Amino acid sequence: MTTRYDEPGVAARALNEVFRVLAEAGVSIAGTTALRVRGRKTGKVRGVVVNLLEVDGRRFLVSPRGNTQWARNAQAAGEVELGPRWHGRRVTVTELPDEAKPAILRPYVRRWFWEVKGHIGGLTPDSTDDQIRAVAPSIPVFELGR
Repeated sequence: MTTRYDEPGVAARALNEVFRVLAEAGVSIAGTTALRVRGRKTGKVRGVVVNLLEVDGRRFLVSPRGNTQWARNAQAAGEVELGPRWHGRRVTVTELPDEAKPAILRPYVRRWFWEVKGHIGGLTPDSTDDQIRAVAPSIPVFELGR
């Protein structure tokens, strides 16, 4: 995987925190879901808000900002907890190989471009297959276990 991390600014962090708190309370805004994962260094459980994508009955998580802390922690732990804090479910995560990512990145960008534009490696809903393949190594994509 190519290392890329588009660090959010102060405003984005604040907005993400609002969406995380809402997701933790069970309120989903445009497909947001609370994700918790154990830190690979501290062992502390960390929470973020993510967009959960379903394609052909399979569920996926995409880290549009690149090699973020939650993505690295998920890679190390091999599992995450999704959903509101009072009844979240642990699920395994498997990172997709780069050649499998375009089939997930295209619908992800189409659905959430309004939210992730500017920090998904320059992709747009009109990106070509070649453009998606070129940036895929810099975007972690995980399939959730059943």
